[in-house]
Amino acid sequence: MLLLLLGCQPTYAQELEPRAYANAPIGMNFLLGGLGYAKGGLLFDPAVPIQGAEATVDIGLLGYVHSFAIADNSAKFGLVLPYGALDAAGVVDGVYRERNVSGLADPTFVLSINFYGAPALTFEEFRAYRQDIIVGATLKVTAPLGQYDAEKLLNLGTNRWSLKPEIGISKALGRWILEGAAAVSFYTDNDDFFGGGTLEQKPIYALQGHVVYDFGGGTWLALDTTYYTGGVTTVDGVENAAKLDNWRTGLTIAVPINRQHSIKLAGSSGVSTRTGTDFDTFLLAWQYRWGGGF
Repeated sequence: MLLLLLGCQPTYAQELEPRAYANAPIGMNFLLGGLGYAKGGLLFDPAVPIQGAEATVDIGLLGYVHSFAIADNSAKFGLVLPYGALDAAGVVDGVYRERNVSGLADPTFVLSINFYGAPALTFEEFRAYRQDIIVGATLKVTAPLGQYDAEKLLNLGTNRWSLKPEIGISKALGRWILEGAAAVSFYTDNDDFFGGGTLEQKPIYALQGHVVYDFGGGTWLALDTTYYTGGVTTVDGVENAAKLDNWRTGLTIAVPINRQHSIKLAGSSGVSTRTGTDFDTFLLAWQYRWGGGF
């Protein structure tokens, strides 16, 4: 149901989420477990004295999604709990440094509602449902509960809240599904940033699109792309002139094992990266569904 946290949060990873607005019978539950891997470069503003920084992140995640009704529209609530192990190295002020840390990353809470084209249906009613156009919205809230050390520049947690509203549309054309979404991420200040400073960040604006082919029987394949920009940071009132201006593409495939279990494979890579992360990412996820008359 959700592909979240595919990458390292403090380095501005932007997830690719095909089928995010797909309808589901009300009362259904989804349990998700995943293992991921991300590797690549960390690109800093030229004013920051860090060169040749590379990082790898091993990711484990556990998630839960519940579908329900809001005013006769289908909706979902979800929670993702990530765990990560970060290994990074680079030259800081002419000195080679390494950073190795593991622990919990910041959890994300997700609320989505489809307000057109995906009515709230029981499992029996859902059997006759056929998608045409779906329009929906999502709100993601990330809480500062992950590992954080103010004496280190790279951490698994961010020590700040983030809020990400998104609007999405999905159109079925036979076995093909075309999807698009636009989102903006807002951040509270980190008052205990590296070196004792205060970090502020302007919003990050993101667009993503997907071309999905539905093979039937729960198997589908998606070509994914996202563009995100903005996110200029300020530390103690001094603005960093660099902003994000990055493209990523990816591929996702979902395959059912039986009526209740399915697996999902996803990978993505940076096409153009100005600042932030230039990671190749991979995710293997398992999903179990129950309830709702299923």
